[in-house]
Amino acid sequence: SLTLSSFPPSLNFENALESTDYDLETMCNVIQGQDLPSKQRAKIWKIALNVAGKSNSLSSWDGKLDLPEQMIIHDKCQQLIDQLHPAEWEVPILLSDVESAITFYCKSRSITFLENHSWPDLLKPILRLRLPRSDLYNCFYAIMSKYIPRDCVCNGQPFQLYRLLLQYHEPQLCSYLDTRKIAPDLYSIKWLGSLFAAHCSPEVTEAMWDVYFQQSDPFLIFFLMLIILINAKDTILAEKNDNKEGLIKLLETSPSHLEVGDIEDLFSLAHYYYSKTPLSFRKDNQNLFGSSLVLPKDEKINLSETLCLPISVTEILQSRQHPGDGIRFFVVDCRPAEQYNAGHLSTAFHLDSDLMLQNPDEFSLSFKSLLETQKQSIKSGSIARGKHLCFMGSGRDDEDMYMNMVLAYFLQKNKKYISIARGGFMALQKHLADVTVDGSDNMYDHWIVSMSASRFNISQPVQTEAANTLVGGKGVKSLVNKMTFALKSKSVHVKERVINFIENTSTPTDRQLNINNRDGKLYRGIKPVFSISDEDNTDEIDSAYMSDNDYKDIVHIQTWINKPDIKHHIPCNEVKETGQLLPSHLLVTASHLYCLREIASRRGFAYIQSRRALTSVVKITSKKKHPELITFKYGNSNSTGLEVLAVERYMISNAGDAARAVKQQIVKVLEDLNC
Repeated sequence: SLTLSSFPPSLNFENALESTDYDLETMCNVIQGQDLPSKQRAKIWKIALNVAGKSNSLSSWDGKLDLPEQMIIHDKCQQLIDQLHPAEWEVPILLSDVESAITFYCKSRSITFLENHSWPDLLKPILRLRLPRSDLYNCFYAIMSKYIPRDCVCNGQPFQLYRLLLQYHEPQLCSYLDTRKIAPDLYSIKWLGSLFAAHCSPEVTEAMWDVYFQQSDPFLIFFLMLIILINAKDTILAEKNDNKEGLIKLLETSPSHLEVGDIEDLFSLAHYYYSKTPLSFRKDNQNLFGSSLVLPKDEKINLSETLCLPISVTEILQSRQHPGDGIRFFVVDCRPAEQYNAGHLSTAFHLDSDLMLQNPDEFSLSFKSLLETQKQSIKSGSIARGKHLCFMGSGRDDEDMYMNMVLAYFLQKNKKYISIARGGFMALQKHLADVTVDGSDNMYDHWIVSMSASRFNISQPVQTEAANTLVGGKGVKSLVNKMTFALKSKSVHVKERVINFIENTSTPTDRQLNINNRDGKLYRGIKPVFSISDEDNTDEIDSAYMSDNDYKDIVHIQTWINKPDIKHHIPCNEVKETGQLLPSHLLVTASHLYCLREIASRRGFAYIQSRRALTSVVKITSKKKHPELITFKYGNSNSTGLEVLAVERYMISNAGDAARAVKQQIVKVLEDLNC
């Protein structure tokens, strides 16, 4: 391939760049990490962005600047031109170019320009190249399409993915920011939206883009962001005051401290962390980048509900097949013993997650044994060795709740390199079935073994209910259906115990607080149904997640709080069955209890998540050791007992006052009914 040494000695570096036309690979061979001359930057960037020689995309446009938000666009463009300090005669030309580029982009993509968009910042380095308008737009469009991810908005998917990356490599820092309720988008939305141009000096931005465009990998931005945050780690953790806005400002402006001389080290460190990150990080999130406006339904992955970085089972198997290459995983199988014994990955360590609640002492010993086994396997060079812990469940949500508790346990201890096998053992079996069908020369089937045989037999008779399920439409029975292990049925009893674990509750001990009328008599001759207790019922319905899609009316939070019929406003976090905390608001009226769940992507707005008549509240309970966890149970009560139809749980700071306010309003409703 063509390199600088291919040219006669009389030709210097700049002449070599000017001497011929290049594709990206040839150009990179010529440059070989050398600093780009300013006058060659425009040519190099156009080659790297694949727009060299492209036609004028603006030729079909009528040039009208008539969008509803045109005034906002004009003002933002004027601010951008003012920052460049051009000659007076250049101002109207540059202003027209940049306003035209943004306006045409909005029109061609049917996008509304918002005041918080970073597009003007993104255009600033391109404007410094003094390109013709057509090249300016083509470069802008190419960067937006290839390097700016979809959904680059508050709490969008890119920031959820970035948080998982931060948690994977720097769990302590991630946990600290989570505790301070500082989500990545609060400080890095302009990092990602402008490729750092909003905060770095023009010289630093140009030096950074010189390297970044040559790398031609949009995912590299996440690792540059990671390095900048890690570099500021000591300063962040030393920030002890309660000024959240001040800490966000400190984080946001971190890139402004970069100098041109730092760029080489910045990229070297970014590549190092990239090499220590599972390939699934990139492969499973390719849909974040690209120019398509429509995203296929099967590619929409909700990262907000993922506890840690998900890894494909294919990557896990490949790390075993090619032991000398890349990352190695120490797989931890968290399924119940009977499932593990029936069939498991041969190199997987068994950690029965049920032990966390059933036998904590034995779980503690298993935890220590896991860490020691991992240490010894690395030291001995075992095929099962791996610094990266990957947890594997069954792949069924109701069974994997215990595994989620184990994951939470490890994450709370700030363990690095924690991941989860996406789809669990079911996904592993399906993959093995697929590759067995695709070719007889299967390299993976010997990795599955059972306790009754050294090798798992894929021709084992099918005896499970799932035997009628077909895999991938190929008409071939899945290995899931060829295994004979019994599946444990987890009822809502498990869901209650999951919440107990998350809140670190201990053995239940009842303590009652009856709600009586003023004379101390029970209403309607019914037993006390409102209590603060540590009850653990197994026959009730947990509706914390069932109503997720039932109420989708969107309201403005402050407007509802200020409504005249609202008697009490209770800020809280709804607790889902997985332990996920969702910022919410409980509103008490004369007759109803409303739950408004905040919409992360639309600050100030919420879904009406539930609407419960106060007369349907049959019990209010809390945990003895964790009174801030309040459970509302809804249903019917009569002389024969309670019929619980739904359960909702909330974490409330002033839980006692909140419960008292709801109780008093319920008493008033009952009094009115008795009148």
